[in-house]
Amino acid sequence: MNTLSPAERAAVDHVHTEPMREQVERWVAINSGTRNLAGVAAMGAVLADAFAALPGDLAMVAAAPVEQIDPAGALVSLDHAPHLHLTVRADAPVQMLFTGHMDTVYPVDHPFQAMRVLPDGAWNGPGAADMKGGLAVMLAALKAVEASPLALRIGYAVVIGSDEETGSFSSAALLAKAARGKVAALTYEPALADGTLAGARGGTGNFSLIVTGRSAHAGRNPDDGRNAVLAAADLALRLVRARRAGLSVNPARIEGGGPNNVVPDHAILRVNFRPADAAAIADAQKALDVAIAEVALEHDVRIALHGSFNRPPKPIDPAAEALFGLVKQAGADLGIPIAWRATGGVCDGNNIAACGVPVVDTMGVRGGAIHSPDEFMLPESLAERAALSAVTILRIAERGRA
Repeated sequence: MNTLSPAERAAVDHVHTEPMREQVERWVAINSGTRNLAGVAAMGAVLADAFAALPGDLAMVAAAPVEQIDPAGALVSLDHAPHLHLTVRADAPVQMLFTGHMDTVYPVDHPFQAMRVLPDGAWNGPGAADMKGGLAVMLAALKAVEASPLALRIGYAVVIGSDEETGSFSSAALLAKAARGKVAALTYEPALADGTLAGARGGTGNFSLIVTGRSAHAGRNPDDGRNAVLAAADLALRLVRARRAGLSVNPARIEGGGPNNVVPDHAILRVNFRPADAAAIADAQKALDVAIAEVALEHDVRIALHGSFNRPPKPIDPAAEALFGLVKQAGADLGIPIAWRATGGVCDGNNIAACGVPVVDTMGVRGGAIHSPDEFMLPESLAERAALSAVTILRIAERGRA
């Protein structure tokens, strides 16, 4: 740490005084699976108390309306818990954005509910890495910055969403608004266990294709029917043909049908696309348009489409490259090697980058096996990553840019 300034050394010392381990233990014990609205709201209240240690205006913001297609093919509203939004020094010369999420992928009835310490010292717990550990890192870093004489140079917004794990549909508008005018953003998804960060990310699009056919008796007059399940299966096969390098297509589920002696008149195909760039999005949209038209004609059915590409691809442009370089140098000065690589996963970093704001979106703890009962975080990375964030933030404050 030979090249740290006195203010940066003080910030590093400060993060070591923060109760991050205790926070993670308490927060992991709260089930906050996205659809457990009471649990997510309870997690939000606990986070509001913790983040109230920072100055500024803190509010729990009502979730924006979200609609989805239910198994019957009807468009229904979907409720979400409130999101946390904090604004600090909105008139400061340098403005940043810090984001995270309070929800996890583990519903209230999932068997993975408690944390334990593994023989190697890692913590195995639901949301420990993704991202309750990251939230503790964010808070510790910001408290260290607030204790610095450079704090008055920097203002920021914090957004902690309640629905990131299901696509941030109810928090996307809040994220976009908070990103305006920011010179850089940090998001606290977990790094890999060896500390590698996510660089470029592909995008994602989720769609429901509602197929309406005509029922008939499967024995007496099957040819009078129009089989919606068969048409949905044909759609899936046609869409898969659009797969190529830079575009994955995953038909994930077909819902519908009924008794074996009835030609089914209703089916829904759920499909996910992972485009690497704008050209892949155009190819996916064309594949949808062509498949829908051909299948509707060939099977004499009606097909309605619902969905969108809700997370655009996140390339590493020059501004993002500069921010990664700043994080890498901060890591080098702290004795922390920093590298990054492209990933097919998506997160709020995609949405932030689409607003024209450079973002590093894996500033959280080191860990792995997320979205599974083997999820783990390395507790020694709490102070390490909080120091990395604090030094990065202070350098942006001093330079006025990433």
